[in-house]
Amino acid sequence: MILVLFGPPAAGKGTQAARIKVRHGIAHLSTGDMLRAAIAQGTEIGKKAKSIMDEGKLVPDEVVIGIISDRITQPDCAKGFVLDGFPRTLNQASALDAMLQAKALSVTHVIVMEVNEAELIKRVENRAAEARRKGEPVRPDDDPETFKKRLGVYKAETAPILPYYEKQGKIRRVDGMKPMDEVTAQIDAVLTGPAPRKSWFR
Repeated sequence: MILVLFGPPAAGKGTQAARIKVRHGIAHLSTGDMLRAAIAQGTEIGKKAKSIMDEGKLVPDEVVIGIISDRITQPDCAKGFVLDGFPRTLNQASALDAMLQAKALSVTHVIVMEVNEAELIKRVENRAAEARRKGEPVRPDDDPETFKKRLGVYKAETAPILPYYEKQGKIRRVDGMKPMDEVTAQIDAVLTGPAPRKSWFR
């Protein structure tokens, strides 16, 4: 089982990916974590990534794909894995498919955590206001303007990937505005039974 978890910032992807790992016995792969691990281990692809990062450049897609390709050969990925935060662009989605196909693998489901964007922004604004009232610093993730920029990047660069997976019949939508346990139950239903096709926020 190979899953891609999709959703805008603050949708709760990390929480649900961690739960999927525990409940379904598959690895939770974060590209940031994998990149740091490859560099720490001194793998060939890790060395290449480090030299690029040391120059202050972004790690190119082919290097990230190479790191994922190495990582999924490890024993904890034997039953599958869930990707959190990747792919972020259409080129990355296409490259991921090509890499998996070369290993006779493919993405099983793309789980989209649908949210009400206005409500998400309101939540972030409320958290920031609460922090200020308490005299605490506002977390970077809870800065409303920063959050709106991240949301804009998601809509411009990442959301356009969804039609690509829609054509493959792999999109599975869940209501990401529900309480965490209810979202988990929806995801469990996707992974163990008939997949819901309903779009919650359209």
